[in-house]
Amino acid sequence: MSSQAGAVGPASRSADGQTPVADRIRERIRKARGRFRANDNIAAYIEDGELEQLRLEVAAKLEEVLKALVIDTAGDHNTRETARRVAKMYLNEVFAGRYGTQPPVTEFPNVGRLNELMIVGPINVRSACSHHLCPIIGRVWVGVMPNEHSALIGLSKYARLVEWVMARPQIQEEAITEVAELLQDKMQPDGLAVVMEADHYCMKWRGVKDSDSKMTNSIMRGSFLKNPDLRREFLSLLAGRMK
Repeated sequence: MSSQAGAVGPASRSADGQTPVADRIRERIRKARGRFRANDNIAAYIEDGELEQLRLEVAAKLEEVLKALVIDTAGDHNTRETARRVAKMYLNEVFAGRYGTQPPVTEFPNVGRLNELMIVGPINVRSACSHHLCPIIGRVWVGVMPNEHSALIGLSKYARLVEWVMARPQIQEEAITEVAELLQDKMQPDGLAVVMEADHYCMKWRGVKDSDSKMTNSIMRGSFLKNPDLRREFLSLLAGRMK
């Protein structure tokens, strides 16, 4: 048997001989019996300073991808920093909802005992399809039917919470379910509705290259699901806004 049998290969070690930070984070998640699917938030498993280490590791891997695509990153001034830029973009921007903690949201008691339909939107959203990592660009509307015990949140906080969920690789159907569950937990309203309309660049940029098709789907909870008049009012008010 080779003396190297059972040893950790060079691909599993960082330049300073330490276990790659991605492996350390992954091991923590597994020990906690957690998940690290594309649309999961893993911020609780990342320690101080590790996000920057992870960015450096991702940049190194992306440099190898560019080399495998036969792109001369050393001689081409346009791609010399591409791996670094893309790594930063993924971790700090377009996939930031995976690595950052939930944004703080101040909740207010429903002192006025509001119990009428509220509609928030459109909230412009950007996400990415987890199948091809192509952009999903669209808009979200939220309908809320509060009760006297509901918590109310500021208008900008809807956008912050929605952005936190959307900034992950995922499919649209699962994304708005996550948004609905998050808002339901925060506000505890009698009814909640979430509608999303989006362009999918896995169709516009590749595949059939259909430039006109959009995907629209909705989640209805509580009184929006049980009361057809309320649902009809919400959708009729939304119809004019979606044009």
